Amino acid sequence: MKIIMKKIILTALSLAIVLTPAFAEDKKEAKKAAKKQKPRIEVCFVLDTTGSMGGLIAGAKEKIWSMANEMISAKPTPEIRIGLIGYRDKTDAYITKVYPLSNDIDDIYGKLMAFKAQGGGDTPESVNQALNEGVTKMEWSKSRDVLKVIFLVGDAPPHMDYKQDVKYTDSCKLAMKKDIIVNTIQCGNMAATTPIWQEIAHKAEGKFARILQSGGVIAIATPFDKEIAAHNAKLGRTVTVYGDARMQRAAASKNALALSAPAAASADRLEYLSKAKAEGGKAAEVISGGGDLTDLLANDKLKLADIEEKKLPENVRKMNKKDREAYLTKQVEERKKLQTKLNALLKKRSTFIITKKAELKKAGKGDGFDEKVNGFIREQAAKKGFRYEK
Repeated sequence: MKIIMKKIILTALSLAIVLTPAFAEDKKEAKKAAKKQKPRIEVCFVLDTTGSMGGLIAGAKEKIWSMANEMISAKPTPEIRIGLIGYRDKTDAYITKVYPLSNDIDDIYGKLMAFKAQGGGDTPESVNQALNEGVTKMEWSKSRDVLKVIFLVGDAPPHMDYKQDVKYTDSCKLAMKKDIIVNTIQCGNMAATTPIWQEIAHKAEGKFARILQSGGVIAIATPFDKEIAAHNAKLGRTVTVYGDARMQRAAASKNALALSAPAAASADRLEYLSKAKAEGGKAAEVISGGGDLTDLLANDKLKLADIEEKKLPENVRKMNKKDREAYLTKQVEERKKLQTKLNALLKKRSTFIITKKAELKKAGKGDGFDEKVNGFIREQAAKKGFRYEK
């Protein structure tokens, strides 16, 4: 028996000696992976889309790129993922519409543009369900180094009589377990909403703000908008959709939506994409989420010789090899020229807007939805090690 036990102990020791370096190596690799992970900010907007919220929804559509641009201005430069939930009530066309967190902000913009303020009218809304889905249906990062934020935006209190709903108090507890901050922004001054919005923010370590029913968004026109819009149109023409039929349709749709955006939103979008370009990339994307052959070629992600003919749009596929290569090379060169000019214009516009915002703040204006979001993000991001210029 002693001999058997001795053999077991010796075998266990041998295994420990063999496996310890392997475990140590795995630990080192895990640490390396954690270090390599790009800093990230994740934000889910949970928006009341009933009829009374028309002004706020319009403002969100106008300012989504401006807010994303503000988020990505942090140092170190973060990856931005945005999710979206629109909510109404049981008697409306839908209770919630959920769009997961994504770094394809063009896609999120498209989803937001489809929102219409309709329905409602009976005061309480399905706030409890919407908030719970914000906490549970987004694929939030598990890392506590990632800033994870929900913005609950609406004007009416929750239905507390819906027995099947997870109540906001429980959703706040779950948010805290997942390291998710919940900020609340109340539109208008409905008395029944205020204490609940304040309680949600308090329980989920967020902040509360009240803004005008209209959202209080102010568009700042600049002397550079017209020229930037012209460059945007030219950039759009350098897009060559690439991929399967679904990918080509999605890329073409995003490009069309970008070209139809208001001047200020268009400029904010271009500035965001410029900041979001991949590390080491030579040129910024013109549409996010892939599907643009010019981007792949400009950033050496694909060589001319490796292009798959079946993934080309029909007009390019019909060209002979020599003409096709000449056309695609010209598209890349044209984009680089346009982006060099555009970056200079965007820098001038940014400086102009900073000055105008300071003037508005001094005059007691410009404190609407977008500025509340920007202010809360700046403050909360600092706790995760992000820095923003003042």
